[in-house]
Amino acid sequence: MKKFVVALAVLSSISTTAMAQGDASAGQAKAATCVACHGMDGNSPIDMYPKIAGQHVDYLIKQINEFKLAGQTNGEQGRHDPVMSGMAMMLATEQDVADVSAWYASQSISPGAEVSAEIADQGHALYMGGDPERQITACVACHGVDGQGMSLAGYPAVASQHTGYLKAQLEKFRSGARHNDLNGMMGDIAKKLTDEEIELLAQYINSMK
Repeated sequence: MKKFVVALAVLSSISTTAMAQGDASAGQAKAATCVACHGMDGNSPIDMYPKIAGQHVDYLIKQINEFKLAGQTNGEQGRHDPVMSGMAMMLATEQDVADVSAWYASQSISPGAEVSAEIADQGHALYMGGDPERQITACVACHGVDGQGMSLAGYPAVASQHTGYLKAQLEKFRSGARHNDLNGMMGDIAKKLTDEEIELLAQYINSMK
């Protein structure tokens, strides 16, 4: 496992070097059409759309490019979303993608909602420990104790993300509707989660600071 993570970090580092260097100031102007869903600073006011403020720049670049790929292949490849694929296609060059990603990565995510002590305790237990008997890997393994993910390994920050968006993505991973996760890891994990566990994790992760 250790060798696998190191290899990922090396590959990610190489990939990042080859990418266009993003200009956050230029990205702010290019992100004008993103405001309706993601807000002025990447903190979407709508629960179904993700907060992308403070997300790792490489992860943002990857998602935008995969939305574009889905648009180019009628959803056969990449990450299919009828709205985002069309919006991503408007970012015509690698520089456009890098600039917009740099802008949102430079922002700070807004805090999530408080949860009850019961949800906090149960959510923390599942997030930190998973369920070895059902071979459910703990979320902390990839997303970290504080939910900030691991940029070099390609794991996104999830703390304070909208509950509705988190729930929807876990359900999509579980059903196979979304399948652009690294080595299918999220799909394998989500398939073992119940509806109640998905709701619990979504609320707990949203409350993480």
